[in-house]
Order: sequence, then structure tokens, then C-alpha cells
Amino acid sequence: MMQLDKIIRLSEPNPSLPSNLCVSPKTPSLQTMAAFPICSTSNSPLKVTAKSPAPAPAPAPFAQKRNQLSLRREFLKGLSLLPLLELKHPRPSSAAKEIEVGVYLPPSPSDPSFVFFKASPKDTPALRAGNVQPYQFIIPPTWKQTRVANILSGNYCQPKCAEPWVEVKFEDDKQGKVQVVASPLIRLTNKPNASIEEIGSPEKLIASLGPFVTGNTYDPDELLETQVEKLGDQTYYKYVLETPFALTGSHNLAKATAKGNTVVLFVASANDKQWQTSEKTLKAMLDSFQV
Repeated sequence: MMQLDKIIRLSEPNPSLPSNLCVSPKTPSLQTMAAFPICSTSNSPLKVTAKSPAPAPAPAPFAQKRNQLSLRREFLKGLSLLPLLELKHPRPSSAAKEIEVGVYLPPSPSDPSFVFFKASPKDTPALRAGNVQPYQFIIPPTWKQTRVANILSGNYCQPKCAEPWVEVKFEDDKQGKVQVVASPLIRLTNKPNASIEEIGSPEKLIASLGPFVTGNTYDPDELLETQVEKLGDQTYYKYVLETPFALTGSHNLAKATAKGNTVVLFVASANDKQWQTSEKTLKAMLDSFQV
């Protein structure tokens, strides 16, 4: 009975020994069998060996993450090639920058020495939002469209902007520059869909929008001439200003009208040197502006 109890105690696992050890005895003793599990037998003497752990397979999440990183690298590589594609295939639209407008705009039906620009929803955020109705004007074919800074474009506030924004800009180093400025009607009157006459007189309107003509400040003494023009059902206010301290130039022409919930203002600017040779050109552009 005592011998049987001893065998049972020896057969219990020894917690002080590693669990991955085994014995490969030729003729194991009772004590050895109790202390270690039996490995495959061989002709070698009794020895204690450690089980070699099987290599763990690569976890699936790691492989998936590696594939995602590879795809991301390929995607970013493709994006880096887009500017090269744009250079090879410039878009024939007003969105093209630093290209003479005569390359992609059609000749003006009224005067072949100009080209015809008509804004569409693809041109500006306000047109896409429906806050501004399409406008049009003629422009010399050698002029170039310039980029409008995002903070000035109204892109950040559409469809509800509280302050005026710049729609489009064109310029020529020798002749001057033009831009279209849009102002929410609520800034000038509380009456929805008001006509320009309901907003006020030409002098009252330019007093509110003058800083957007000059680029800084407006002085009533700078206003040389005003004119009211009727084109169909649309009324326009026209202005001639001499602005020696303006950021836009010492000579400014402007034309404004109201349609929908927006007042649209066309501005043509030039410095003294440009004005001497381009006065007639700028006035022709101003006269052609319509909404």
C-alpha cells in the first residue's frame, strides 16, 4: 500500500520544472517517467531535451495592414503624377490659369478683336450654389485669368455669405485688370429680391461698395461721373472714379446691378501708364458687362 502511494505521488507533475521538457530514455525508471513526459525513443542515452516551439504564423491583421500601406503608397504615387498630366493636357476652359484667354474663349460676336467670357456654374462656388446669376463680358485675347485667394472667393461661406467676395479676375500688365465682385443683398437692404433702384441712388450704392472698387477706402470726392443704364428689364449703375490712393489703381470704372439676392459689381482698374493706352479697351469691357 505504501509502494502504491509512492508511485501515485511520483506520477504527479512537478511544478518546479518547465512544462516543455521531455525525456528520451532507453529504459526509463519509474522516477524519470513520473518527472518528465516521454519523447520519441532513440538509441541515445537518457537525456532531457526542450520542445522546439512551432513558428507562429504571421497574424492576419499585420498582413492586411501591410497591404493597405502598399495600396496607399501607390495611390499617393498616382496623385503626384496629376500635375504632369495637367501640363500635358491643359483644360480648354476659364479654369485654366496663366494662359491667354484667346486660347480657349470664343471670339466676341460684337467685336472680333475681343473674346467672349460667360461665367457658368463650373467657374465659381457662388455660381454653383445659385447665389449669383451667370454674367458675361468681352475681354482682349491676350489677357490672362488670375487665381482668386480662397479667403476672397467666398468658397468658405457659400451658400450664405455675409460679406462681399470676388468672383473672377483677369489682368494684363500693359492694360490693367478687371474683376467681378458679388455682395449679398441683405448687406444693402432688408427687402428680398430688391432691384438696384430699390436699394438706393447710384451715390448711395457706391458709398457702400466703394472700398471693394478701390481695394482699401472710398472718398465721395473720388467719384467723377455716374450714369444709369437700362438693358431690357435690368438696370445698371455705371461709375467713373479717379482714385489716387487706391490699391487697385489710380483709375477705376465700375458697373453694378442687382439680381436675385445678390448685387454684382464689375470693376476695371488701371494705373496712370496703363490708362493712357487702355482707356477705350477698359470702357468697352465695362459696357459689355451684363447679368
